[in-house]
Amino acid sequence: MATLRPLEVGLMFWGDHEPLKMIRAVKSLGLRCGHLGFTGAVDLAGLGEVYKKALADEDFTITAVFAAYDGESYADIPTVLNTVGFIPAATREAREKRTYEVIDMTAAIGVPIFACHIGFVPEDHTDPVYAPVRDMVRRICDYAAGKGITFALETGQEPAETLLHFLEDVARPNLKLNFDPANLILYGTSEPIAALKLVGKHVVSVHCKDGNWPDKSKPGTLGTEMVLGSGSVGMANFVNTLKEIGYTGALTIEREVALDQDMDDRHQAKLAHVDDIKAAVTLLENLRG
Repeated sequence: MATLRPLEVGLMFWGDHEPLKMIRAVKSLGLRCGHLGFTGAVDLAGLGEVYKKALADEDFTITAVFAAYDGESYADIPTVLNTVGFIPAATREAREKRTYEVIDMTAAIGVPIFACHIGFVPEDHTDPVYAPVRDMVRRICDYAAGKGITFALETGQEPAETLLHFLEDVARPNLKLNFDPANLILYGTSEPIAALKLVGKHVVSVHCKDGNWPDKSKPGTLGTEMVLGSGSVGMANFVNTLKEIGYTGALTIEREVALDQDMDDRHQAKLAHVDDIKAAVTLLENLRG
């Protein structure tokens, strides 16, 4: 795998059974690293060696592996609450099993970070959902730790303060954060720069994504994802704040699909919005210095 520079620019993309095709598509943008996601539709059996060889042959580095789950949808906030991550009780057992499979895949290709959305963490610790989800995260952390892997929670579906308290309550040293500033805006939960400063010591990876706040006149709707640099995040401020907190990992662009697509659609989307990604690469290369 490539030896990366501090704040190297990369891309989030979704994997299937033809890794060379996607890796080469990402490399064609001048990139040497990325986050690799797997939906629940991808059978991972035997794929570890396939990806390991492809990454070595292409001198490409995966900095984090993401899991998405069957039945998830990001159509609006109520749908996210009812379908995403570990919050829905009916799918919790199956998703825990799938999580271990993706962690095994992460270990097989030599990547140090596994990540996913766990869904809306309740602010109220007495909420009946809270303890089962916390305990599930503890089990996943312990499983990942046995393989030398960090579990990074994707940010955005709860305020930064709630997420910080959750990290402290789970109390596992390998539980960290993948910080996505746009998600905080899209869900209307926190101002992203202030949130980054609050949780910065826990951040081990980031998504560079932009967006605008939800329309307050339409409760339950998500904000609008935007081309990087054209939304409300303030990318220069975001990158400068990353430098201030001492973050030196990859700047990973996430811009391949719209938020209202479900996970099966994401799997089919491949590498869309190529012009947006090219513009994002140029912007981030200028900002990283």
